[in-house]
Amino acid sequence: MKKEAWKEEIRGASEAAGTYRPYFDSIIDTLAGIMEMRDDAAEKFAATGGNTVVAHTNKGGATNIVKNPALVVILDCNAQALAYWRDLGLTPSGLKKINEKAMEPKKQRNGLADQIAQMLGE
Repeated sequence: MKKEAWKEEIRGASEAAGTYRPYFDSIIDTLAGIMEMRDDAAEKFAATGGNTVVAHTNKGGATNIVKNPALVVILDCNAQALAYWRDLGLTPSGLKKINEKAMEPKKQRNGLADQIAQMLGE
């Protein structure tokens, strides 16, 4: 998925979770870039056969078996993205840290009850 599509996906998830704030847009932009990079690496990983290890020839001419670089990028992006998902409240623990009340169902009030609650500072 491309960065713009990821931005819409992340923003939509944040809105659904009730954690979206306009000042999170730069964080969402960064996360969308990480997710796009991860998707690109996943395509390259699949295109090269999905091998977890590959043969690499170093400057000295020696060939060694190393972890597939595309897999390394995927794993790094996943680790970075998890921190952003958590910070945006899009994991259970992240949502709990942002706002304990976001997990509770909202109470329905009528107009008079809202005015009284405002006067009492609730």
